[in-house]
Formats: sequence, structure tokens, C-alpha cells
Amino acid sequence: MAHPKRNHSKTRRDKRRTHYKAVAPTLGVCSNCGATIKLHHVCGECGYYRGKLAVEKEAVA
Repeated sequence: MAHPKRNHSKTRRDKRRTHYKAVAPTLGVCSNCGATIKLHHVCGECGYYRGKLAVEKEAVA
């Protein structure tokens, strides 16, 4: 394994880390109920995915 002869400065380290950042998830609208969902995920409100029922939801009484 390679070992550096000198320490990297804090500035140099921080320059490398400028691209480490959190990104907001891409959101879409459910085609069945209109709820906001993450893309490529089953809707948590109605259980539909791409227009088809994927998960049977229980009726809350």
C-alpha cells in the first residue's frame, strides 16, 4: 500500500471533499392517487406502482 511522505493540508483535504454533499431525493406524483412519492417506489398511500396494484393496503376503521 502507498504511504504518503508528507501530510496533506486541511485545505487540500477539504478541496477533495467539496463534492460530498447530500442531495434531495427526486420526487414524483402517484398516477393513481396524486400523492407525492419517491420515483421508482411503490406509493405508500394507495400501494400502486406504475398504474398497477403492487401492495394491498388495509382499510383503517
